[in-house]
Order: sequence, then structure tokens, then C-alpha cells
Amino acid sequence: MTPELKSRPRLAMGCRLNEKSQPSRVLHMPERALRLNGPSLEIVERCDGTRTVQEIVSDLQKVYSQAESRKVETDILAYLALLHDQRALDFLSDPAGGSADTK
Repeated sequence: MTPELKSRPRLAMGCRLNEKSQPSRVLHMPERALRLNGPSLEIVERCDGTRTVQEIVSDLQKVYSQAESRKVETDILAYLALLHDQRALDFLSDPAGGSADTK
């Protein structure tokens, strides 16, 4: 499943990112947890349901401007798809097209 660029990723019900004040950032999911750092953390922090996949990609292409922009996009899309497959993320449709989940 490849995320649509206009969809808006957000953490799925039952998933949460621990507080920034903690020594390491962890994505808590039902029956498991995933320690995040670097790019994976930057991606998940932006999955707030307000930004589109395209906005996340564009933002991180600026952050990682030393890397090839197409590679950054491919890696982000693959990571979002992985998190969706693990039921950690939901994708909301573009508000202009309704707010239904595009699972």
C-alpha cells in the first residue's frame, strides 16, 4: 500500500508517541513499542493528521537536503506504508474530498 500524497497520516487509535521530555522517544502500539530516532522520529512527529504526505515529504526533503530528493521521498513513503501495515498509522482523505479513512 503506497500512501496517497494528499492523504493526512495520523497515529492510529491506541498508538501514541511518548513525551519529548523522555530520554528516548518511543511509539507505543498495542502489545508492542518501537524506539524512534533520526528520520523515523521526524516522520512520526509530523503524522498529526493535519499535514499531508506531500507536506511531510517536502519538509523532510529540506531537512535532508544533502540527500537525493527522490530517495528521501521513496524512503518516507515506504516507512509510512510500513507503519500503516503495522496498524500504527491511519490515512485521512483530503478534507476537500471528505474525512473518511483511506485504509
